[in-house]
Formats: sequence, C-alpha cells, structure tokens
Amino acid sequence: QVLLEESGGGLVQAGGSLRLSCTASRNKFTLDVMGWFLQPPGQQRELVAQIYRNGLTTYSDSAKGRFTVSRDIVKNTVTLQMASLKPEDTGVYLCFAVGPTGGQYWGPGTQVTVSP
Repeated sequence: QVLLEESGGGLVQAGGSLRLSCTASRNKFTLDVMGWFLQPPGQQRELVAQIYRNGLTTYSDSAKGRFTVSRDIVKNTVTLQMASLKPEDTGVYLCFAVGPTGGQYWGPGTQVTVSP
C-alpha cells in the first residue's frame, strides 16, 4: 500500500505564499501521476494541480498563474508552490497519486487557511 504524507499547511494572510510537500513511500513502482486536490469547508474536493511522470502538468482555472506543481521522481515527492493566496483557497489540501495500474492513493490532507 502506497503511503502519502503531506506537510507545509498553515495560516497565511491573503496575498501570501505557502509551499506544500508530499512524500510517497512503500511504492515499488513509479507513480504515473501525483498532485493535489482541495476540499473547501462543506464542499466536494476539486483538482488543483497534477503532474505526470513525463512532466506534463495541468491546473485548475483558479490555480493557473498562481500555483506551480513540481515533482522529484527520485525522491518520490510532489510540491505545490502557492502564491497570491486568496481566502477561497482555504481548505484541506490532499495529495494524491495514481499507480501504473490505475490504483489511486490519498494522503490524510493538510489544512490551509487564508485570512482576508
């Protein structure tokens, strides 16, 4: 079972920056995709950004131009650099990964709170 562990959440003022990291462990294969979902309070989770093994990235419309996702395949990590944060970016950020046979894995999440 692949384990994902996030770090880097916290409280920040609007306009500030945060850097989230996620490390995968126990995987005996290279993960095809790694990325981040956001679950705002009382809402369903939504994709923020993801990066494929070949380096291809996709972003939500909200994240484009403000967030950058990157990955270190050797270290089994994915990072989300967030800038120009807004109160609507508040929520639990969940790291996810997809294995080569389609298995999906999730981290427990890290809270990000952006104050006005």
